[in-house]
Amino acid sequence: MLSDSEATELLSFLRRDMRADVKGQATEYILGLTGNREGCRYLRTKPDFLKALVTLTADPSIAIVKDCYHALVNLSADETLHKPLVKEAAILPTMFHNLLDPEYMFADRVSTILTNLSRHEATCREVFQALQEQEISLAKIVEIFCTEGFNKKASLHYLGPLLSNLTQLPEARQFILDKERCVIQRLLPYTQYEASVTRRGGVVGTLRNCCFDYAHHEWLLSDAVDILPFLLLPLAGPEELSEEENEGLPVDLQYLPEDKTREEDPDIRKMLIETLLLLTATKKGRQIMKEKNVYPIMREFHKWEKDLQVISACEKLVQVLIGDEPEPGMENLMEVNIPEGVEQKFKDLDAKEQEEIEKEKQELLKEEAEKHPNTVPEVLER
Repeated sequence: MLSDSEATELLSFLRRDMRADVKGQATEYILGLTGNREGCRYLRTKPDFLKALVTLTADPSIAIVKDCYHALVNLSADETLHKPLVKEAAILPTMFHNLLDPEYMFADRVSTILTNLSRHEATCREVFQALQEQEISLAKIVEIFCTEGFNKKASLHYLGPLLSNLTQLPEARQFILDKERCVIQRLLPYTQYEASVTRRGGVVGTLRNCCFDYAHHEWLLSDAVDILPFLLLPLAGPEELSEEENEGLPVDLQYLPEDKTREEDPDIRKMLIETLLLLTATKKGRQIMKEKNVYPIMREFHKWEKDLQVISACEKLVQVLIGDEPEPGMENLMEVNIPEGVEQKFKDLDAKEQEEIEKEKQELLKEEAEKHPNTVPEVLER
C-alpha cells in the first residue's frame, strides 16, 4: 500500500481544480485499489479519499466520473466500508440528488450503490433516514421506479432491490402497506416484468418482506389488493387441470395457454413460495388460499421444479395447504411460542435438510461428470 507521503501526494491530485489528465490517472489508480479486498480495506482508513471520490462524481470529465462511480460501487459492496461512506464521506445526499435528475447518465450506478449500502439493517436505517432528511421520501422512490422511462439514460432496475432492502424496516413496510396510498398495488405487476430479473426479484423480495406483517394478510388477499394471482402466475405452467380445479382458481389462473412458461430464476421462484408460505401463517390466510385452490398449482409446480432448495420450500407450503389446522390457540403460526428445545430441534432438522440437499447436488454433479468426462459440469449453485 501507499506510504503516508505517497497517499498525501495522491490525494492532492483528487481535486476539482486539478488538471484532467492528472486527475484521471489518480482516479484510475484508486479504481484499481478497489478491485480487491485489501485495497478496499486500505481505503476504509482514508476517509479523505472517499470524500474526494464522492466530490469528483460532479467532475466535468465523464471518464473521471465513470471511474469514481465504478470505485464507489466496488467500495459499497464491502460491508466494512458502509459506515465510512455514509458517515465520513456523506455519500447519501449526493446520491439521492443525482437519482432525482431524469437526465443523469450514471443513475444506474447510483441505484446500485444505494442498494449495496442498504443491504444490512444498520446502514439501511441510515439510508431510510437520509431519504426523509432529503425530503425525497420513499414515495418518490416508488414513483420513479414505477414511471417507465423516467430516466432515458438509465434503466433504474436496481431500485427494485433497494425497495426490498428498505422493507427490512418496519417503517418502510408501513408505508408500502398503507391502505390509502395504494403503493403495493402499483408494485404487483412487476412480479412478471420480463425485461429485468433484477427488477422482478426486487419487487418479489419487497412483497415477501411486507408479508412478515401478518396483520395485513387478510387485506392483501382480499379483492382490494388481490396479491395471490401475482404470486401464483409466475409459478403456474401449461399443465391441464380438471374442470373443478380450474373453476376454484382466481380468474387469471384459469385455463392457461399451452405456451405458458414459469419464472426462469430459481431464487425468485423460492421467494415467491416463501411469500405464499408467510400468507399461510394466519387461519384466515390458510382458509383463503385453500378456497382459491392454490394446491393444484403447487402440485404441478412440484412435478416440474428441478432446483432442490425450491423443491424443499414448495414441500413446506404444500404440507400447510393439505395438512390439518393447528390446535386452538396456535392458529397464528407467527405468534406461537416454540420451546427452546423444540426450536433447536427444528434448527437441527433444517441443517440436516440443507446437508442432504448439498449431498444430492454433489451426486448430480458427479453423475454429470461421469456422463460427460471431457466437459466441466455446470455448477448447480447460483
